[in-house]
Amino acid sequence: MSTLSAIHAAADRLQGKARRTPLLSSPFLDDIAGRPLFVKAECLQHTGSFKFRGGWAALSALTPAQRAQGVLAYSSGNHAQGIAAAAAAHDTPAVIVMPSDAPQIKINNTRALGAEVVLYDRGSEDRDQIGADLAMSRGLTLVKPFDDHEVIAGQGTVGLEIAEQARSLGVDAADVLVCCGGGGLTAGIALALEGENPAMVVRPCEPEGFDDVTRSLANGHICRNDKTTGSLCDAILTPQPGDITFPILQRLCGPGLVISEDDALRAMALAFNRLKIVLEPGGAAALAAALFHGDALTAPTAIAVATGGNVDPALFAKALDKFG
Repeated sequence: MSTLSAIHAAADRLQGKARRTPLLSSPFLDDIAGRPLFVKAECLQHTGSFKFRGGWAALSALTPAQRAQGVLAYSSGNHAQGIAAAAAAHDTPAVIVMPSDAPQIKINNTRALGAEVVLYDRGSEDRDQIGADLAMSRGLTLVKPFDDHEVIAGQGTVGLEIAEQARSLGVDAADVLVCCGGGGLTAGIALALEGENPAMVVRPCEPEGFDDVTRSLANGHICRNDKTTGSLCDAILTPQPGDITFPILQRLCGPGLVISEDDALRAMALAFNRLKIVLEPGGAAALAAALFHGDALTAPTAIAVATGGNVDPALFAKALDKFG
């Protein structure tokens, strides 16, 4: 089960393994957002994203026999790197199924961390089926990117840190904006804040055309995206919310927010210029929502989770050239 106690247990296993990432702020960003805005810089986490937390939590919960046999994951890059790094630290073989159109830096980094990479076409092939076939044929344990209780618990440690850091700043009520794909991080943070600071409301943030969580919350049931490719925000493109994550999101989250690609690129440039952090488009979705969609927020303060910084240099240069 995904519970607050499971998140605290994951936090214990992550002690000394994951970085405690800072909560950053800038008066320039406050002015744009129209309220105090704090940015949880998970782009500074090991492997450049929050995914290391879930990867470590999941692998550290396996039996020694399972770790010795190896693990499998599918990912556009950030979960891939999180699993690869955690597997290497546990001396566990890792096979990662990645879309062939994933940013090359993510593919290269996953291989550099020691994982075997299997590429597929996400427009015509089913990654779930590819992963299931590989797991069965090689005896690997599948660690799903979001619909996994231990992964959700690991990601929920971000929420524990947000609650503690916000408390030290005297922030009680806030909209907590989270870049959302399948909902593992969003669900984990929502569960953590339900227990640690229920006055904070979690808001999923997604790119235009891939707003499955936003539509699912509005309609009261799981909705699928019409397509699986075609956005710069590759890190948060999923077909639909998870079977485990959606009931949590439905119970605990406020309405979703939808941002454009230009919103994401502009947020990337502002994050670099004002906070000196590097974000990828998908990792900037929550910051973009806080900066440019403030009329949809209800709390006096916003906290945006900057979830990842694994961006190709050419795309980052494009963001700075266009909006820097």
